This record gives sequence, C-alpha cells and structure tokens, in this order.
Amino acid sequence: MSTQSGPADGPLDPGLSAITSERRQLINLGYRLLGSLADAEDVVQETYVRWYAMSAEQRDAIDSPGAWLTKVAGRICLDLLRSARVRRERYVGAWIPEPLPDRTEWISGRPGGGAVDPADRVTLDESVNMAFLVVLEAMTPAERVAFILHDVFRYPFAEVAEIVGRSPAACRQLASSARRRMRASQAPVAAGTHAAPRADVVRDFKRAWEAQDIDALIGLLDPDVTAIADGGGLAQAALLPVDGGEQVARYLVDLSARAVGMTVLERTVNGQPGVVVQQDGVTVAVLALDVVGDRIHRIWAVRNPEKLRPWTAPGGGPTW
Repeated sequence: MSTQSGPADGPLDPGLSAITSERRQLINLGYRLLGSLADAEDVVQETYVRWYAMSAEQRDAIDSPGAWLTKVAGRICLDLLRSARVRRERYVGAWIPEPLPDRTEWISGRPGGGAVDPADRVTLDESVNMAFLVVLEAMTPAERVAFILHDVFRYPFAEVAEIVGRSPAACRQLASSARRRMRASQAPVAAGTHAAPRADVVRDFKRAWEAQDIDALIGLLDPDVTAIADGGGLAQAALLPVDGGEQVARYLVDLSARAVGMTVLERTVNGQPGVVVQQDGVTVAVLALDVVGDRIHRIWAVRNPEKLRPWTAPGGGPTW
C-alpha cells in the first residue's frame, strides 16, 4: 500500500514529512488492535484519506496532526473490532492473528508481490507476542483499545477517552480489566523474558519433528499442550484444537509423513522463536510457539494463505 500524500500535480504539503512520519506508528497501532497487517494497512489508508479530505485551512487548524491521526485510526479500529466479532463467527475454524516475520525476513506484504515499504513493518516486541495477541482477542473492543493505547503506547487516559467515547475513569477501569485478563492467562505484559532458552527448545522441536521422533516430541511438549490451526477455509487445517502431548506429537508426525518435500525452518515469529514450514521453497505454514520453562505449552499454526503474504509469494502446500 502506498499512501497518497495529496494531489499529484500540486505543491508538496509543507507538513508532509510530519504527517508521513506517523505512518509506522499507525501501522503498529492498527496491527496490535486488529491482529491483521492487511486490516491495519486499510485503517492507515482510510485515516490518510480523511486527513486529505479536509481543506488546507482545516488541516492547518489542527495543533497536533499526529494526535489527530491516532484518534481517527483508533476510532476506525474500534469500529472494525465491533464488526469483527460478527465476521469471525462465520470464519471457518479457529481465527489466529496474522503472524509476522522478523524485520530482516519480510518477503512480500502485497497481494501482487510488491516490495514492502519499511514504514509498513511492525516493530516486534512483547506486545506482538502471539500469546499476548490471542488474549487480546478475548477482550471487548473497548477493553482492547483502552489497554493498547494506554499500556502499550502510553497515551494518557484523557486522550484514550476521546477515542473510546467514555470517561477517563471508565477507560482506566477498562485497562485494569484487560491487565487482569493478561495476568490470568500468563501472557507477557512487558518485555523481559529471555529468548535464548526458548530458541533451544524450538531448535530441538524442529529436529524432532523432521526426524518424526514421537518420543522426543513428547519430551518437548507440555503434557497439557494445545495446538490450534487456522486455515480460514482456504487451506486444510484441523478445525478443532488438538490437546495433550502425545496427541499433538502424533498429529505432527502424521503431518510430516503425508507432506512430501516438507522443510521445517527456525524463524522469528512475532518477535519470538518459531518455525516455518515450506514445500518446494514456498511457505505453507507458520507456527508460533509458546514456550514455558523447557516445554512447549501452546502451538498456533497459521495455514491461511491470506495471512502468510509477508512470508512468501502465493503457492500451494501440503494437505494438513
């Protein structure tokens, strides 16, 4: 997506650099609120459309363009979150937030395969951890917006209130409720966990999966592990979660046995160690892994090709 900055044949907006510099911040906000890079891009596009729909005099009267853009983007996201609940009731199987690669690993973020604009890359930190995003999905739209704006982006509750349409006190309560949900789920609220031990577990998981070693996989999986797949009706995936260490291990081995030419690669997924499954050089699945101690506690496997655009060009894949 390239954001239009104004009429092509007109003079450059003197405040253009200040306006376009907000784009990455808006992309980051939109992804955390919506769990979808594509939706975040649409929100940013619509936000800029509304900015340039105003007259030059109206834009000049705005003291803080960045605050105005954030307010508009936040309100658009809030509306989308409210409608998303209805859309996801019709979604085929489980809905998992769109996985993101490391900043150095982006391949294509465009349906047509165009290059990714650096301003569209999401900053990876604990607030895009898959476990964190999945808990956000269970929140009400108002809770999610209040929590992300205040706790992640550090907006004061007075400004959050203008976006959510509630009082600052009510927004404070919303954020507090969201924090309780995070603590109850044990999802990280802030950075601070160490990646090295997780990487070792993920490396051993990759080797055991490639070797189709059920016993080794069982040893790496928490006895109460849950694996959830998202095919979105566009790729075959288990419609229901697979629970239990032995059951998940056998499921993974069965997949690799049926997927001819499958390659498993260690990659950064949403800022943490994960794995990517390729067939004939094409990414067909991205697995985000929640490692607790020295065991894998949860697996989120994204197969929906529409959610894999930042990872690869469109292609076929194994039957899962």
